[in-house]
Amino acid sequence: MSTKPESRMTVTTLRKMKREGEKIVMLTAYDASFAKVLDAQGVDVILVGDSLGMVIQGHATTVPVTMDDIVYHTRAVTKTSQRALVIGDLPFMSYTSPELALRNSARLMQESGAHMVKLEGGAPQVATVRQLAHHGVPVCAHLGLQPQSVHKLGGYRVQGRDEAVAKQMLDDAIALQEAGADMLVLECVPVALAAQITQALEIPTIGIGAGRDCDGQVLVLHDMLGISPRAPKFSQDFIGTGATIPQAVAAYVQAVKASTFPADQHCFF
Repeated sequence: MSTKPESRMTVTTLRKMKREGEKIVMLTAYDASFAKVLDAQGVDVILVGDSLGMVIQGHATTVPVTMDDIVYHTRAVTKTSQRALVIGDLPFMSYTSPELALRNSARLMQESGAHMVKLEGGAPQVATVRQLAHHGVPVCAHLGLQPQSVHKLGGYRVQGRDEAVAKQMLDDAIALQEAGADMLVLECVPVALAAQITQALEIPTIGIGAGRDCDGQVLVLHDMLGISPRAPKFSQDFIGTGATIPQAVAAYVQAVKASTFPADQHCFF
């Protein structure tokens, strides 16, 4: 039996989906029109990601995105979405302390109507997550490849193949959950490690290049519609499966729910 409610998705709903083995479908959106399409096709979570810096603004990385940018685009998404839970990304340098993170999260939720905020990082962000959770801010954490740290990482590389790094990622995931995180994105992580983390947590994991064993999947909208100039290995062009954008989104929703996406060619081992 489906756990999908007629009303707005919540963190409680998403945890129930994890417990019952129903896959969670997430996509990015940055405007009202696409948000309405995603909502109508059954996308569970809409992420207003700082990926907008690359697919909307034309930057080479997500680093230039500002709080004003995220607030503007998140407001547009929340105006038309009625069912999906909407997450707003905290951009680069907007959460360098728990206090700054709290101020910017309050702004994101009050000015744009976001239901959850997302931030990147492991152990260094535990105190920030704890502060946000203490004040009632739902948090989506993000481990593995962290696009805001691309210059520090030396490029877009798979994370967690080294045994020590994998252990640290597992420890970080547990610590973030204990601090109060409500969801965890795992990006460009080996399949076995993503499965181990997913099994160890009570909160849902959302994979992007992390295999089908995660509790859900997320893609950048422009990647799955085949209009990004260089789509990553972990993405798939779904526009070929339907003549219209709504049909392509519906095909993606069905593929995630049925665990046919991601396939092996979209994963790292």
